[in-house]
Amino acid sequence: MTPPVRPRLLLLAAAAASFLLSLIQSIPVPVLPQIAQQLGADATTVGWVSTATLLAASACTPLLGRLGHVVGIKPVFIGTLIVTLVGSLLAATVQDVTWLIVARVLQGTSFGLFPLGMSLLRHELPPAKLTGGMATVASTLGVGGGVALVASGLLMQGDGDYRRIFWLCVAVTAVALALAFTLPRRAGAGGRVDVLGAVVLSAGLVSLLLPISQGHTWGWTSARVLLLFTAAVVILVGFYLLERRTAAPLVSVEMLRHRPILVANLAAMAVGFAMFALQLSTSYFVQSPRAYTGFGFSATVLETSLVFLLPGAAASVVVGPLAGVLMGRIGPRNVLALACGLAAAGMASLTLLHDNRVETITAFVVASCAIAMAYAAMPALLVSHVQPAETGIANSVNSIMRTVGGTIGGALVITILAARTHSYGSLALPTENAFRLSYGIGAVIFAIGGLLVLLFIDRPARARAEEPLVAAPAPAVV
Repeated sequence: MTPPVRPRLLLLAAAAASFLLSLIQSIPVPVLPQIAQQLGADATTVGWVSTATLLAASACTPLLGRLGHVVGIKPVFIGTLIVTLVGSLLAATVQDVTWLIVARVLQGTSFGLFPLGMSLLRHELPPAKLTGGMATVASTLGVGGGVALVASGLLMQGDGDYRRIFWLCVAVTAVALALAFTLPRRAGAGGRVDVLGAVVLSAGLVSLLLPISQGHTWGWTSARVLLLFTAAVVILVGFYLLERRTAAPLVSVEMLRHRPILVANLAAMAVGFAMFALQLSTSYFVQSPRAYTGFGFSATVLETSLVFLLPGAAASVVVGPLAGVLMGRIGPRNVLALACGLAAAGMASLTLLHDNRVETITAFVVASCAIAMAYAAMPALLVSHVQPAETGIANSVNSIMRTVGGTIGGALVITILAARTHSYGSLALPTENAFRLSYGIGAVIFAIGGLLVLLFIDRPARARAEEPLVAAPAPAVV
């Protein structure tokens, strides 16, 4: 006899896993210079500490989503957390940058936890609790990123050992793993895993993300970058053609072509892009020495974390449940569009109004809460347009699009800030216009994401959203 599902414990386990992967993605970014200094590595090599995780995530996420459907979600969920725990322990103990990069590859498997969690919620929660549950869990993605920036500032004060941030990852992973053992066990649907499709998709995504993340170092017109972009196009087109001919594909081509899914994925890319643009730009902006530049707040790393970033992370915590309630009234489509609009307004405000702390913090809080709302709305929007068997892979693709968008956003901001500088003696610092441009591009991208949702996802779709939620489990993806 199957034990009864405990919704609160189920939500807690899924939320902890989502929080973990967001923490793992963001926490080393502010401390890469300290890692380089403490390990005696150059900036290019240390950049792989961040890049390796994104590449591993792109390779593993769709495969783990499919495995969860075939063999069952709980064992794949637990197995992924064990690999993540090994990676976190390795990152917290190694003394060599090469092994740290290996550890970050292992940590990158954690990105598969989010689509697995969404699939689990869809199968185990009653329809009345599903939208709110998904909103709560998904919003932790935005919260985790904000907490990571705050935690890195707190842990690295006083020239602290960078390994502290990875011990935090160990602790959070251990908690998530303990909660994962409480998850209900449901047998998988059986069938086979499209290994060839997974390999081809991984190769295409790695070929795409690698030049995006390293382009500012290699040179955007370098032979390596152009060759990898060309390879990415060829491989991904080949993947599309391969999946059309495969009886049990890793990703259903028809699902990808379905307009609401396509638009939701484009919106995910926009949200990922603008989130990284917001967080990176703000971190650099508030630390700009006003005595030299005439702008910024000369904030220390600790002050950046506690004064400027923490309010946004704290406010985002309450947004997930509220977004779930709002979706029950106006639907995930409208909530996602509203979130994009609010985030665009917040970033536009930062473009024009950043002379004092209050207006800067207020705009950052608004944008951060809007990002949490967008994260909360996207899984519910996907669920309303796919069958239960496709939930895992649909959220996997959506997660990959967020990763691609975030990689582009981070790379573009770094490129803009590096290209638009002014010399103050031996110091070369980004200009105010560089920050204005970064915020402005983020605002435009958010606005485009919202417009795509409003223009190309039909309003009546919400009425059909209820049907798949109460339908009998669908057969395997074909």
